[in-house]
Amino acid sequence: MKFGVSTFVTDEGIGPAELGPALEARGFDALFLAEHTHIPVARETPYPAGGDLPRVYYRTLDPFVALGAAAAVTRELLLGTGIALVAQRDPIITAKEVATLDRISGGRAVFGVGAGWNREEMRSHGTDPGERGRLMDERIRAIIRLWTEDTAEFHGDLVDFDPVFCWPKPVQRPRPPIYVGGGSDRAFARVAEYGAAWMPSGVHPKELAGQIDRMRQVAGDRPDVVVYAAPHDREALDIYARLGVERVLFYLPTQPEDQTLSTLDELAEAASAYR
Repeated sequence: MKFGVSTFVTDEGIGPAELGPALEARGFDALFLAEHTHIPVARETPYPAGGDLPRVYYRTLDPFVALGAAAAVTRELLLGTGIALVAQRDPIITAKEVATLDRISGGRAVFGVGAGWNREEMRSHGTDPGERGRLMDERIRAIIRLWTEDTAEFHGDLVDFDPVFCWPKPVQRPRPPIYVGGGSDRAFARVAEYGAAWMPSGVHPKELAGQIDRMRQVAGDRPDVVVYAAPHDREALDIYARLGVERVLFYLPTQPEDQTLSTLDELAEAASAYR
């Protein structure tokens, strides 16, 4: 198995330019950053994990700017979004951001995507929460065209633009890998359509085998499984290894630099038995 981390980079924790080299020095191969543009003051949607919304959700850095900072000081680290909220993003701007990250990193960008859960946040962006899945799919299809066609156009129900030139194109060919989050049948259909990997989050390790079986029934054997925000206890890691998980993204709490480095040492020790 390969090992990386998933985290919230904020203005109150370690910076991306410090985090990236620290990961490479400890043998991790990937950094995946969460995205929330803002949190509306009037909140209605319950936090999926229960309880109060953690402070990190209010303070996330822009993931593409942060990953660009990490790209400048690393050589091999994969740089991913976990997840980009595509239903809240302009597809042309997003295509350019991912392609730019891929270009400046020498082909290390990974586009982790999901439909999102915070309905108030979506509405601030003009997104109807009831349409977010369909909107996300159309935007991703449009982004793929912008990456892969010199003269790209898209005409859907929710996304529509006439032929455009959009450079730079990504370094990776035919395009950067897309990791798809979510655990519904519709998410599995997305994996089948355009996903290089399925990226489950919040699935108990003992329940993962059944979820993988469901995903395989829809998407086949091709997509990898990359576990997002994974625990690092031995029992969980044994299960991931037995199930053939391609990459484990340990959850890294958002902390000051000295505490983060200590936590990374602990995570690297947990991973060492599986390398």
